[in-house]
Amino acid sequence: MSTSDFEIFLATVPGLERPLLSEVQEKGFEGATPTHGGVSFRGGWPDVWRANLMVRGASHVLARLGEFRAQHLAKLDKRAHSFPWSDTLRGDIPVRVEVSCKKSRIYHDKAAAERFEKAIAATTGATISSDADLCIKVRIIDDLCTISVDTSGDPLHKRGHKEAVNKAPMRENLAALLLRECGYRGTEPVIDPMCGSGTFVIEAAEIAHGLYPGRSRRFAFEDLKSFEADAWQAMKADTSPRESDKGFYGFDRDAGAITMCVANADRASVGSHTHFIRQAISDLTPPEGPTGLIIVNPPYGGRIGDTKKLMPLYQALGNTLNSRFKGWRVGIVTNSADLVRATGLSFVKRTTAFSHGGIPVKLYKTLPLQG
Repeated sequence: MSTSDFEIFLATVPGLERPLLSEVQEKGFEGATPTHGGVSFRGGWPDVWRANLMVRGASHVLARLGEFRAQHLAKLDKRAHSFPWSDTLRGDIPVRVEVSCKKSRIYHDKAAAERFEKAIAATTGATISSDADLCIKVRIIDDLCTISVDTSGDPLHKRGHKEAVNKAPMRENLAALLLRECGYRGTEPVIDPMCGSGTFVIEAAEIAHGLYPGRSRRFAFEDLKSFEADAWQAMKADTSPRESDKGFYGFDRDAGAITMCVANADRASVGSHTHFIRQAISDLTPPEGPTGLIIVNPPYGGRIGDTKKLMPLYQALGNTLNSRFKGWRVGIVTNSADLVRATGLSFVKRTTAFSHGGIPVKLYKTLPLQG
């Protein structure tokens, strides 16, 4: 693989490729194109580092190491042993291998994985371990083996700040993409009326203040041969956090949720810029200053009968926003068109569909409320 020009794939939840592409282009990665489940572009190892450090919407950053065709296991074994693993992998770092097969004459995932594991161990001396942080991912589709290394390690929503979460938390990378889908670019106030763990509010504050999402954590690429510690430290230091006078507000009826939010915001270094308050939806009023975005991930039912029970909550939310928040835009994540209608709000026709916690959901958006 060329060290300066190879395919880099940024994964995301299917359905959110468009906002991820928008962010990747905004961050200056040239030639990016969307594909199912992510965005790809060509670049080198510094681009891999920068994507992990700066891109908020991705879940993983994969570097394509190469590909070859194999119609049976014997050929796969031979090609795997001749693959230049030592160009990328170190002998002192354990590795795990994940293989998926589709529409190929090689159809046994585990048998294929064993061939790759033996080849890596034989050519690099690396230990193969199912618990290893460093992962080689192989896709075999139509007899074509595509080999990548997951350069992120832990999923990128793990920023290193949110230790406390409540039930069904919104992941940080999803929150960033949904904020973007709602038109948020860090220049307006944001309110979450049911803030839970505070993800939307904290993410909005970080965006406004220009903080890198990966600034506090470690990545798998630090264990590759291509890693340059001095260049990486210089990249992380090359930032100028911005000042912002916009307000970021989270409300919840649960006192424990508010305590979690405050602790999470402090760890993310935005505690002095966020406001978390214990308060019911019916008591919600707009803060002083300009209008902005209200974004909320309210409870939604997974069982028959849940929707009916949640109707009053959505009705109360809609009544409060319609009567008090003229000029504000609204984004609501839910799995039920009936619950959306219960708010009485006027939503634009185009929705964004994706999966959250294994449940198919949609983001519904309004134009500025007319009151």
